[in-house]
Amino acid sequence: MSGEENKSVTVFREFLKIRTDHPKPDYEGSTTFLVQKAKEYGLECEVYRETGLPIVIMKIEGSDPSLPSVLLNSHVDVVPAVRECWNTEPFAAIKDENGNIFARGTQDMKCVCIQFLEVAARFVKSGKKMKRNLYLTFVPDEEIGAGQGMEPFVETQKFRDMNVGVAIDEGLASPTEEFTVFYGERAPWWVHITAVGNTGHGSRFIENTAVEKLMRTINKMLQFRHDQFTDLHKGHHECGKKLGDVTTLNLTVLKAGVGEGPFPNYSYNVIPTKAEAGFDIRIPPTVNLEDFLKQIREWTSEEGLSFEFANYTAKNEMTGVTDDNTWWKTFKQSAENIGIKLVPEIFPAATDSRFIRNLGIPAFGFSPINNTPILLHDHNEFLNEKTFIRGLDIYEQILPNLVNL
Repeated sequence: MSGEENKSVTVFREFLKIRTDHPKPDYEGSTTFLVQKAKEYGLECEVYRETGLPIVIMKIEGSDPSLPSVLLNSHVDVVPAVRECWNTEPFAAIKDENGNIFARGTQDMKCVCIQFLEVAARFVKSGKKMKRNLYLTFVPDEEIGAGQGMEPFVETQKFRDMNVGVAIDEGLASPTEEFTVFYGERAPWWVHITAVGNTGHGSRFIENTAVEKLMRTINKMLQFRHDQFTDLHKGHHECGKKLGDVTTLNLTVLKAGVGEGPFPNYSYNVIPTKAEAGFDIRIPPTVNLEDFLKQIREWTSEEGLSFEFANYTAKNEMTGVTDDNTWWKTFKQSAENIGIKLVPEIFPAATDSRFIRNLGIPAFGFSPINNTPILLHDHNEFLNEKTFIRGLDIYEQILPNLVNL
């Protein structure tokens, strides 16, 4: 494209080139980059390491620091990219003639990282004092469960001292003219089921085998999956259900057999004594988690079956999206004032917002991206530079109303 590139777009592309993809994210590289930018922009900055991995914390002090603060949270890590499935190098941040920037993290969520940073820089440059403290946190490990990121951070004295009143975090791109905003999300439960049973020669009718027991449970769970799938698609016509409104259940791990190594190094004539299955289950906040746990116990009640959690959430709070929540009312009105329509939804996957909501703190997931296909974790992930710049302007007009509330 002709003409000089917008400086914020250049910063965005530079940040995309830092390899923060798992399994070996360059957190020191991203930390150095962010700290350098904070100094350049005149933002207070520190690196908090007591939870293990670096968390970059920036701050603009308000005129009344005693008021609950506004937190802008973003994660710096990204999922891996399979190079042969991309049309460009996924960490080169190549921009085509239409202004589309292709890189892992363009949507999830390095765009919002840099939008928060660049908008904060605009606030500092304006010299206008806002009422509340404004914090920016750039955290690690969100893509692998946040075990060394936001999950332990919210339990620290450092987080408590920030006195957060409301948080803004990532959302999703919207393929339409409207913008989605998320006020809750589905609890991610990763369930591992183990079955043990009788063994014997593969030529006989052995009863009560591990595989038989496991398959009976799998079939019950897949029937539940089918019912939820039907409910979702029926809901599209009857009551407008979205993915975040139903429970998804997917069989993602399946293991049995005697022997190790690649095909065909197994004992095909030996009935295995153990069989295992893993499920990724996402539960809406409208579902009682205790009741769903009872359902799993019922599915695995047959003798020889047991289950454990690879990932478990005991609590799943929502943020109110009615006018009695002043934060929401202000957010919605601010969007309306600049001519954008917000569509409130339950986030279908998981974000760091769940740890904040579970403390009773309101949190909204909002990525100012519309008229763009949803490509998080997908091949050839991209964001148009004009959409990125417009997102900066949207945040610049909405955030002061929250910070001055």
